[in-house]
Amino acid sequence: MATRKVIIILGIAAVGVSWLFTAGFELSWQKEPIQIPAFTKTPNSTTKATIQLSVPFAPQAPFGEWSDDRQQDGCEEASAMMAMHWVKGDTTITLEEAKKEILAVADWEQAEYGNYHDTSAEDTVKRIFNRYYDYNNVRVEKGITADDIIKELERGNLVVVPMDGIALNNPHFTPPGPERHMLVVIGYDYSKNEFITNDPGTKFGKNYRYKKSVLFDAVGDYPTGNHLPISERGKNMIVVEK
Repeated sequence: MATRKVIIILGIAAVGVSWLFTAGFELSWQKEPIQIPAFTKTPNSTTKATIQLSVPFAPQAPFGEWSDDRQQDGCEEASAMMAMHWVKGDTTITLEEAKKEILAVADWEQAEYGNYHDTSAEDTVKRIFNRYYDYNNVRVEKGITADDIIKELERGNLVVVPMDGIALNNPHFTPPGPERHMLVVIGYDYSKNEFITNDPGTKFGKNYRYKKSVLFDAVGDYPTGNHLPISERGKNMIVVEK
């Protein structure tokens, strides 16, 4: 019997020592938690590559007839024309068609308003888009940022912007470039931070790229009229939706 009691006592003692060791280990583990480093995701430049809408291109002077004021000052008409052909689903415009349409818009403006030279963003919408083309799914946004242009492209919309063409430093412009200019922004390259445009100011303007900062710095509205003084250059854009 004595031997049996000793065995029982030793068993109970072993269990107690085991419990104390385990509890002590657990308490120690809780006081010194294992530090698991946070996983930081590295930005992947391939997540967004390039947005580019399929927009037909034509320069404002399709055959280089820059001596004709209607074509020399035809950037608004040419930009609106390209946008409207995109709305219709056209992929190309012939040079003959482009010249005929640009001149038709300019002659209509002269008859209706007594001027075709320069039109502000608002008047380009009201006169050319709304009245001439009878298209209303277009609006003017004022006080924009460069990212606002990108957001509209991401939504599948086309953007037309009034510019200080001199600030664009386009080597294909006759120096120093047009002080009042308008072009169509058709895409954006995220990896290169470049806007893709259809710039009617040159025959080389199809898919022409400008650095993000260069294009946005040049964005600036101007008054409607025949080369009127520019007192303020608002950061405005025309948004065209299908």
